[in-house]
Amino acid sequence: MSTTLIDPRKTFGEAVTDYAAEHDHVLVLSADSGVSSGFGRFKAEFPDRYYEFGIEEHGVTGVASGLAATGFEPVFAAIAPFVTLRNFEAFRNDVGYMRQNVKIVGRNGGMTYSDLGPTHHSLEDYAVIRMIPGVVVLSPQDPGEIRAAARAMLEHEGPVYMRIGGPFIPELFDETPFEIGVGRLIESGDRATVVSTGTITVEVIAAVGALREQGIQVDLIGMPTVEPVDAELIRASAARSGFVVTVEEHYVRGGLSAAVAEVTGDMRIRRAAIGLPHEHITTGTYAELLARYELDAESLSRRLRDLIEAAPR
Repeated sequence: MSTTLIDPRKTFGEAVTDYAAEHDHVLVLSADSGVSSGFGRFKAEFPDRYYEFGIEEHGVTGVASGLAATGFEPVFAAIAPFVTLRNFEAFRNDVGYMRQNVKIVGRNGGMTYSDLGPTHHSLEDYAVIRMIPGVVVLSPQDPGEIRAAARAMLEHEGPVYMRIGGPFIPELFDETPFEIGVGRLIESGDRATVVSTGTITVEVIAAVGALREQGIQVDLIGMPTVEPVDAELIRASAARSGFVVTVEEHYVRGGLSAAVAEVTGDMRIRRAAIGLPHEHITTGTYAELLARYELDAESLSRRLRDLIEAAPR
């Protein structure tokens, strides 16, 4: 793991801009959020392909669908709850139902807009968007995955929602081509299967490392695609361990935990979910919120150890 911290928004914007330099059908749409979403360079280099609408996410989503119908590939990025909830009807009907080639990206996902509180937290986006048939839901875990996922998203024909964070994050993995629906085995062990997604994975890796030092070894699966999840990888690991624990910066309902439960529902295994309680989450710094809701590495190590030790072997 690198100790250098990298801006996920700039990383994402640069990846889209690099791809757009080779593909002139790619457009960027902004709802007063383009530069904050990492598209300053795109705006400067391709001003005729950058459209500013102001704060009207529902309208932008409808326009994106119309542009896609004429052969363009619009990318619309803004604050995560505003591009999943404020515009949900347009996302569902104009993009999902019409199967348009639109890419919608929610930045500052989870609790990473920490100081602005519950109105800016995005803790239901996986659940809400994965309920729209045919929409891929991505949640890359480090800058390399963001870069690779952005390319895979743009090469995919059809609607995609991607969630990225806000705080700077380290490189966790060697950068490899991104395959939608494919997870990665980060650690190996037989005591449990831990499945994580998004930028909270940095905390999970540290937590699992602490468990390893205590003699508790688990399979740790990084799952950057929430919809569809890698059912084959999850089921194979669950069959060995008999116990699956999901970890996500999302409510414990409807997101990764639900996706994993759905693909293992016919298996005789134990399951547990770690995430945010289903309540309105308070305001604070991001570090304070992770600690308060026990999603920091130290708390996760303890929670995972308690779950694993309580499970019959």
